[in-house]
Amino acid sequence: MGVDRLYNQQDSRLSYVVWDEQVTPIIVVELLSPGTEKEDLGEKVRKINQPPTKWEVYEQILKIPYYIVYDRYTDKLIAFELTRRSYHELDVSEGKVWIESLQMYLGVWHGRYKGLTREWLRWLDANQNLIPLPEEKLLVEERRAENAELRAENAELRAENAELRAENAELRAENAKQEALTQRQRAENLAQQLRALGIDVD
Repeated sequence: MGVDRLYNQQDSRLSYVVWDEQVTPIIVVELLSPGTEKEDLGEKVRKINQPPTKWEVYEQILKIPYYIVYDRYTDKLIAFELTRRSYHELDVSEGKVWIESLQMYLGVWHGRYKGLTREWLRWLDANQNLIPLPEEKLLVEERRAENAELRAENAELRAENAELRAENAELRAENAKQEALTQRQRAENLAQQLRALGIDVD
């Protein structure tokens, strides 16, 4: 958090070096590898005169608050939180873990990404809604634009229909008026014929 997505504001990151960035990560996500599984899970003991293990670096040196391990072969999520200077495993029985300082969840999601349908790690908001990926955001924006266009077209059609209804009502009123005039003319003609026959129409 608080670090530019680009390295030196121009290049994509290939790594993250704390002493260069000056910001310690809040969370590290490690993709479990069969060859380094024991080290990734803190089960490997460092030999004398050997550099610290990955676990020791995260836990004791960098003191990263959350350490997440994901086994992409079994889709197993394991999460640890740094409390009292050591990592303690968190409950991930629901397939997600709450990251308090980020006010977000990190969880396992089944879906299609990069052409593959499988389990993926995804961020979720506090209401457990997926945080959309850039391409998902673009799709949502496109759909919104299409829906706005459809709404505008529908409003235009409704306006045209209202105009047609008003014109039809006007025509019906004119026809009714014409019909009334015709009926009155007929009545007058009939009255004249009756009078000519000597019948009092009054």
